[in-house]
Amino acid sequence: MLTVGMGDLQVSANPEEVVVTYALGSCVAVIHYDPLRRAGGMIHYMLPLSTIAKEKAAKKPAMFADTGVPLLFESMYALGCKKGDLVVKVVGGASVQDEQGTFEIGRRNYVILRKMFWKVGVPVQAEDVGGNVSRTTRLFLESGRVTVRTANGTEVEL
Repeated sequence: MLTVGMGDLQVSANPEEVVVTYALGSCVAVIHYDPLRRAGGMIHYMLPLSTIAKEKAAKKPAMFADTGVPLLFESMYALGCKKGDLVVKVVGGASVQDEQGTFEIGRRNYVILRKMFWKVGVPVQAEDVGGNVSRTTRLFLESGRVTVRTANGTEVEL
């Protein structure tokens, strides 16, 4: 089991590996899987833009969408993956502790990601985003299967 902490990313080309991240609230997980190489990766980013904390972004780029998501792509390329072969899925972006919509961090996290992907022509195959429930997601590298379990125990496959 390869655990992705908050503000972190992991990649692997070991088909026996399962990549997991827990308690996605307003944070977003971007999941990459290359079925040809049976390699995959995941990022659990917390905030949309690194401009609010450039020093922190330099030390922990996976904490932010604009610095972490490109790093996830680069990490997948380092495993021999190609952009056109990647299956991309997205989980999270909820409004768990901001039910009044004051900060809308989850929505902002999701919107910046979709803008980034639109600019570079990356399609998202599946997503489970928004709402007000936290999620845990797993990527099974043997098959590319992605599961999402909500805090209330419901599990779905993306």
